[in-house]
Amino acid sequence: MARPKTIRAPTTASLPSNLRIPSTTPSLVKSFGKLTRQALLDLVFYWLDDRNVQSFAPYLEQDEAEGTDDEELSPYPTEQTIDDVRNAYQELQVRKGGKREVIDRILEGDWRHGITLRQLAMVDIRYMNDHPSSLRWTALELTRIFADSAQPPEIDASAYIPRVHASTFLSNIQKQISPLVKAHYYLARSSALPLTFLRIFVINSPYQNPRQPPETLTDSSRVIYVAFPDSCPFVYTSIASTGSKPSSTHAVATDTRSLQRIVRDAVPKALSLPQERYTLKATSLTAKSLQALLALRGPGRSNRAHGAFSIFADAVIEGSPLDPRPPNTVSPEEYMNRTEPEKDSNKDTEDHKEPGTSATGKKSRPSEQDTHIPKKRKLAIHSRFGTSGYLSSAPLDRLDVRLLDRPGTEGDDEDDDADHAPPSLSLTFAGSDVISGIRKLAELGVVDPERMPSWMTGEEAVSMAVVHRGHRVVKDSG
Repeated sequence: MARPKTIRAPTTASLPSNLRIPSTTPSLVKSFGKLTRQALLDLVFYWLDDRNVQSFAPYLEQDEAEGTDDEELSPYPTEQTIDDVRNAYQELQVRKGGKREVIDRILEGDWRHGITLRQLAMVDIRYMNDHPSSLRWTALELTRIFADSAQPPEIDASAYIPRVHASTFLSNIQKQISPLVKAHYYLARSSALPLTFLRIFVINSPYQNPRQPPETLTDSSRVIYVAFPDSCPFVYTSIASTGSKPSSTHAVATDTRSLQRIVRDAVPKALSLPQERYTLKATSLTAKSLQALLALRGPGRSNRAHGAFSIFADAVIEGSPLDPRPPNTVSPEEYMNRTEPEKDSNKDTEDHKEPGTSATGKKSRPSEQDTHIPKKRKLAIHSRFGTSGYLSSAPLDRLDVRLLDRPGTEGDDEDDDADHAPPSLSLTFAGSDVISGIRKLAELGVVDPERMPSWMTGEEAVSMAVVHRGHRVVKDSG
């Protein structure tokens, strides 16, 4: 009997989560290989749980009746029941070994009929939970759009945070993206941080490109992540990888700027209601650490307390910089005079310790007293960088600076079109904690802390600065 001809009908539906990637796809080994042996076993046990096994069903003996002719070539026997599959992985967990045998057991044995898009998404999310600094994230502010006559002048638009319902949001964002590309969506809660991940995987329309290789479904350059922190008007976005080279047939899906623009435009529209419209604004903050983003653009109380203002966030002194009552705070000089006697009381204890070792016996960074910083410079550093010292609670790994002013010209005489001109000088500071490194330069006398702009001291909590006529200008990073 002849096989009926396949008919393709246009649809706006997203890629189904049960769409299977052939287990023989070589790139699957690389995708699973990112995880540790125990992380792989944890995922397998989750798939084999009674509540989830229907969605991640393994290959069993009863499936051989409708299987292919090469089942006898598999190095792993076909198990009869789900319990047999569980027992096989429990044995792998008991004995020591490498993660490659777990990967081979998954791809060549129990899931030889293919890995679903949902399973692959869970692998990526697990890797991100285990390595929170594996991607570079950009913080965007979600602000409400008001009509000129409707916006209350005394209320900031960022105070309005939309209520997010997962299924409704996914349905809305699908409507925004589906006319452009085919996509698969996966929502997951972070295991350690107060935020929710949205993984979006896109491919070209199957009606324009009906024959796409299986490797397309594992291409990390087609994945973009959106993180929604709890109870704050910010959204974090990240491209999984930019290593693959875009081709002419995959121009839309693999161009990272186009992909980011599509998703960034779709997120606020998916969160909007007929009378509540939102948009995303650039915040000039990009970092690899999600914890740093949560501290700088998150729901914590340190969201607006950086640099010199960290003295209030750290509860060093009472009062507030916005307190209208008579000042009850202290100056940096008075604060140092209060704290230095306490440091001197521990001097005898420290003298018996090895240099560079704290009272607890752990290695510590050199204190400001060890560097013999002049008191005037020390006061200026405290005034500009705050009292947090070397160890920052929100370290930035990169600071990009673009100077638009041409050297040797006065700011007032420059052309008004300089804002659109290419930068005359670009600087990039990189390291584990850039702001602490700049503070160290100030302590060594390399830079003058009193003349430093606030975005170099961490006060503005930005990682990108475009400077024109001596001031930082805000530009759209999208």
